[in-house]
Amino acid sequence: MTEIAWLMIGIPVGLFLYAYLAYPGLLAIFAPLGRVREAEARARVGADWPFVSISLPVYNEEAVIRETLEAWLAIDYPRDRVQIVVASDASTDKTNEVVAQFEDRGVELVRLPARGGKTAAENAVAPLLRGDIIINTDASVRVRPDAVEALVRAFADPTVGVASGRDVSVGSPTTDENVGEAGYVGYEMWVRRLETRTGGIIGASGCFYAIRPALHSVPIPEHLSRDFASALTAREHGYRSVSVDDAICLVPRTGSLRAEFRRKVRTMARGLDTLRYKRGLMNPLRYGGFALKLVSHKLCRWLVPLTLPLALAGLLLLALQWPLARVALVAVLLGLAVGGLGYVWGDDRRPPPAIAVLTYAVGANVAALVAWARSFRSRRDDAVWEPTRRATVGQPPGSA
Repeated sequence: MTEIAWLMIGIPVGLFLYAYLAYPGLLAIFAPLGRVREAEARARVGADWPFVSISLPVYNEEAVIRETLEAWLAIDYPRDRVQIVVASDASTDKTNEVVAQFEDRGVELVRLPARGGKTAAENAVAPLLRGDIIINTDASVRVRPDAVEALVRAFADPTVGVASGRDVSVGSPTTDENVGEAGYVGYEMWVRRLETRTGGIIGASGCFYAIRPALHSVPIPEHLSRDFASALTAREHGYRSVSVDDAICLVPRTGSLRAEFRRKVRTMARGLDTLRYKRGLMNPLRYGGFALKLVSHKLCRWLVPLTLPLALAGLLLLALQWPLARVALVAVLLGLAVGGLGYVWGDDRRPPPAIAVLTYAVGANVAALVAWARSFRSRRDDAVWEPTRRATVGQPPGSA
């Protein structure tokens, strides 16, 4: 019985240590070998900047869309080389009216008659994009004025099919909302930097990434995650995907833990569906190191929450025999209870940072379990998304 209990605990612990520590450690060992190639790619930039198309799917973004469009019109990139297309996913507020006010400044508005979700909106406007490079972004984020130029430079390397921006999680000056989210985003960007230096990343940032038109035109089912699928599609067509540190995208933290929970459920459920759809890429005999990265970065991470109930059951079995195990069990249950306090606190009262971090961890794992359940049931209701409402971030640093 004891051996079985330790095995039940060891499986999730082993998965966690591999996915979050050993895998990045292995990347760090081999990362220095990729720096010369990365530097050479940055050096090969032509004199003429390519024409870029910015695809901006929105749904009821009246509160932020004016500021968003003003920011995009002010980027450090030749204005005559930029196309901005807003895909309004049957918005019911004044989003369409606000966007229409920018039409004389070159912004194109596409009104979709019925809601279909983010991927459906991107699919609908894809034939209208004229750019040599397509940039996909969100209404709630802000990019530094030089971020588009940084992404475009990555395509000087003909092996690059997708270039992803570097997300920076930002909060308001007076609050520490969702500090756990900020820590996780920073960790994720570090892993992507290591993956870039060892050949390429396995998923782009949905907030801000660029892709070659031939890859963007590959059909993506509406219930899947296009940003995740973009890197997978690129690999299928012989390209690699990279993360560009200089292409900074400021992502406001969600002030509501409940909204963040819903976002995580939706994002992971779509991610699981996308991984299932592209499961052939996990074959190391055909895709080599990319397949190992995909399994390590995505599948192993997503399996950790699924195995945590197994660890809890194993700890319970040990607690029946050992006093120390009973102490550990009480500590774990107390941690779960304290983590849940963040949701009891409500959106009007901020929990202390220590509790907020614990709440983020607990919420992320519970959200993962819900996402697995949705994926097993093959539900498609996540296609029609409700964008996560975030506070505006104002003027990006370095824009003055």
